[in-house]
Amino acid sequence: MAEVIALIDYGAGNLHSVHNALKAAGADVTVTADPFVVRAADRIVLPGVGSFKACAEGLRAIPHMVEAMTERVHVGGAPFLGICVGMQLLADRGLEHGESPGLGWIAGEVRLIEPTDASIKVPHMGWNDVAILPHARNHPVIAEGEAYFLHSYHFAAENGADVAAMTDHGEGLVAAVARGNVLGVQFHPEKSQSYGLAVLRRFLEWYP
Repeated sequence: MAEVIALIDYGAGNLHSVHNALKAAGADVTVTADPFVVRAADRIVLPGVGSFKACAEGLRAIPHMVEAMTERVHVGGAPFLGICVGMQLLADRGLEHGESPGLGWIAGEVRLIEPTDASIKVPHMGWNDVAILPHARNHPVIAEGEAYFLHSYHFAAENGADVAAMTDHGEGLVAAVARGNVLGVQFHPEKSQSYGLAVLRRFLEWYP
């Protein structure tokens, strides 16, 4: 029986492109806003574009969804992938349009990118390197390469051990966070062509 990949539908703008990319990577994807489906899923993917505040509120507006995700990931051990704002929501809080609570799965906060060099534009938009940190070299999903980014806020993690990869945009910005069976990527694998599809394929084959 094929694994159930739950792609959470909470109004995120990149839902359909992530769905298509997962299918291209070989997944049997269930797009769902049903916490019962999430509780039974083999893997969970949380997409996200737009503001942290809007995404956090949209996710919490679905009754019992956060509880279902938390139970399936932290008790059931299902592999989890957060993409762009879906990754940022792993933080304790976001500071976009005021302070909003995140899921609190990985300690840190999501702050505005504020480069000291005026020539560095915000948002960070376009192709950039994904540099794996030494302690994450053996991570089975994330890898060195070039990916597509589009964001104005960045994940400031409290613990360096939770940061799997960095990118450079006038300063070092977190490109991926990882802890146990939880992985979050700031870049868009669905827009990152062969590199992004390879990341998604490895996620589908990951048994942490």
